[in-house]
Amino acid sequence: MKKKNNGTSLKIIPLGGLEQIGLNMTAFEYEDSIVVVDCGLSFPEDDMLGIDLVIPDVTYLKDNIQKVKGFVITHGHEDHIGALPYILKEINVPIYATKLTIGLIDNKLKEHNLLKTTKRKVIKHGQSINLGAFRIEFIKTNHSIQDASALAIYSPAGIVVHTGDFKVDYTPVFGDAIDLQRFAEIGKKGVLALMCDSTNAERPGFTMSERTVGRTFDNIFSEHKNTRIIIATFASNVDRVQQIINSAYKFGRKVAVEGRSMVNVITTASELGYLKIPEKTLVEIDQMKNYPDEQMTLITTGSQGESMAALSRMAASIHKKVSIKPGDTIIFSSNPIPGNEKAVSKVINELGMKGADVIFQDAHVSGHACQEEIKLIYSLVKPKYAIPAHGEYRHLKAQAKVVEQLGIDKDNIFILSSGDVLEVSDDKAEVTGKVHTGSILVDGLGVGDVGNIVLRDRQHLAEDGIIIVVLTLERRSNQLLAGPDIVSRGFVYVRESEDLMGEARVVVEDALDVCLDKRISDWGRIKGVIKDSLGEFVWKRTKRRPMILPIIMEA
Repeated sequence: MKKKNNGTSLKIIPLGGLEQIGLNMTAFEYEDSIVVVDCGLSFPEDDMLGIDLVIPDVTYLKDNIQKVKGFVITHGHEDHIGALPYILKEINVPIYATKLTIGLIDNKLKEHNLLKTTKRKVIKHGQSINLGAFRIEFIKTNHSIQDASALAIYSPAGIVVHTGDFKVDYTPVFGDAIDLQRFAEIGKKGVLALMCDSTNAERPGFTMSERTVGRTFDNIFSEHKNTRIIIATFASNVDRVQQIINSAYKFGRKVAVEGRSMVNVITTASELGYLKIPEKTLVEIDQMKNYPDEQMTLITTGSQGESMAALSRMAASIHKKVSIKPGDTIIFSSNPIPGNEKAVSKVINELGMKGADVIFQDAHVSGHACQEEIKLIYSLVKPKYAIPAHGEYRHLKAQAKVVEQLGIDKDNIFILSSGDVLEVSDDKAEVTGKVHTGSILVDGLGVGDVGNIVLRDRQHLAEDGIIIVVLTLERRSNQLLAGPDIVSRGFVYVRESEDLMGEARVVVEDALDVCLDKRISDWGRIKGVIKDSLGEFVWKRTKRRPMILPIIMEA
């Protein structure tokens, strides 16, 4: 696999973030230096029962730990920073990011007791840092969270521009617009490759400015003057929260915040000055009852229908402090992430049944660039090679199509998979090998201890349940002294299926007799015979395949 590196090519190795939304992580390697851009998590698929989150497999970085110079983070979203607390335990190198991003990372490190042991450095837009053979410049961009950065990665082999997640917003809610001028200046120097956000590459036109949502909120607030307003959005969308607070203040309403992640982000953002909250606007959730409904706005998590998020708990009437009343106006200020549509519509229906008025139109704009903005960045940067990043395969493909229209040669566009090693130099670019990548599952405190086999068992238990067979054998003679007792969970309701259980017991006794006749004394084999015969019987009678667990005790 290893091609001899003669010191002229740069390796670009995506370790996650391609073929899916989430797990964003890319290693840039030049001779004895590796710089890692982003370190994100993703959320589990429906079939990953009990899994809390998924992080990238960093075996390659662990194997080359002496080369790794640091993590450079583009912005503070979970799919870019969420895996840091887990991966820092194995790869403890400095983190470089902008002020708000470091603030949000600090929250995470605090939870995992890693603050003292992790070196963090706040970088301003326009600043550069030197890491081994690389110099990295942070460029101001716009996204649905403040302080988002694109990166210009200067290496001896040439410049790579990584856009991070971005859109072109000329009228952002907070701070300056994207620094297009800097992209153009770097483009003039000659750029080797551009890695550009592909999330909305299928959508034509431009992404609307975040400010348009502010106008929508104003309209909704003026139309619903006499009701309580509850707004669900992503905790990390600080600009959105700012606009909700602005509209609430304008219409003389108090604002309460609910949902752990929401409270954390708002606290961090307002402490660092990225969120301006007028005095006496914010009230504790416990104080809501002291104000009439028409003076209250609640900002909450749960816009994706997550079962444990605050809004879902309100919809299911299990929230301790807020119950939904008829006449409440509830706004979903986000679009469902692909795969969450069912969960979102379930919550919307539950809210509707409680008599609430649900609004989910026009109260959201994306934080990602559409086709025209992608074209703009490519036209300014003028890269030799295009590497679509951040998105599922269809998104990467859509960007490749857009790039071709701009006149970049098809052979110079690389749709990579996680683990591909792309070697780039001035005269050529090619995929020269593959490194080990994958997903590591986090369940509670366990990182990586739940693999495919455990998931398969969970699936099995979830679908067909379990039958436990307990029996006692005499030590030497293997005579049956007690049992077999049959216990089942999640298979059939025993009281209504006494006949079935009685027959199952007879099947187990017959299987034991066969073993004793054949003088089989190995318990492993006896368990195997019980499993097979009981499994066959149950399948014939019920067309189900529960997990069968024989337990033999000796006396």
